[in-house]
Amino acid sequence: MSLLAVNGVSKAFGSLQVLRDVSLEVQPGQRHVIIGPNGAGKTTVFKCITGLLPADSGSIAIDGTDVTGMPAHSRVSLGLACTFQKTNLFSELTVEENLHLAVTARKPYRFRIWKPLSWYEDLQRDTRELLQEWDLWSRRRHRVDELSYGEQRILEIVLALASKPRILLLDEPTSGMSPAETARTTSLIQEMPRSVALLVIEHDMDVVFSIADYITVLHHGEVFLSGPPEEVRGDERVREIYFGGGARPHA
Repeated sequence: MSLLAVNGVSKAFGSLQVLRDVSLEVQPGQRHVIIGPNGAGKTTVFKCITGLLPADSGSIAIDGTDVTGMPAHSRVSLGLACTFQKTNLFSELTVEENLHLAVTARKPYRFRIWKPLSWYEDLQRDTRELLQEWDLWSRRRHRVDELSYGEQRILEIVLALASKPRILLLDEPTSGMSPAETARTTSLIQEMPRSVALLVIEHDMDVVFSIADYITVLHHGEVFLSGPPEEVRGDERVREIYFGGGARPHA
């Protein structure tokens, strides 16, 4: 059974049809990447999957559970996590404090506000392990607004992982990064445990082909092609979409 199944999802904003009958699946442990030119509907797909936008038609299921009408927080409880291009961090708190909040959110003591966080050994352990795994331990005492943009994007991924998701959605995780930051982030994504499946939107083709097990190409709000990386890489119509002026390809 697919961990995530999107079936025939469509979405319009007034007269603008953004998604048309989009279907895709993510298998357990898979690295599934969505590519397509600007305006193809990639981020809208993510927002429909997470529940931030309601789909006009179609269905979405997480591990066999239909979540089409569920609010976003219910989907999180089923193991879904997501990061978007715009960071959503507490800039005046430290890296460690941001992560404490994320880890605490899934703990049974999250409402016990009369005890200091230092009392909870498992909280400290989980925070330390995540910071060390993602090479942020040396920055733990720094305020978020002191980090580089690339470090902030990495921290947001770490915060999403703190919820221990089964499937993680990453919306252009390397966008706006320097080449060094892109290489570092790509390496960290490659090293993620296969216990977490990934659905990734990415424009950098070097990143795409270094992490993808499977690729879906969106064009004009429709699934144009889905297949393994070697199939997508060799498809002349995909080359036309990216390098031929974005004209609608012929079937």
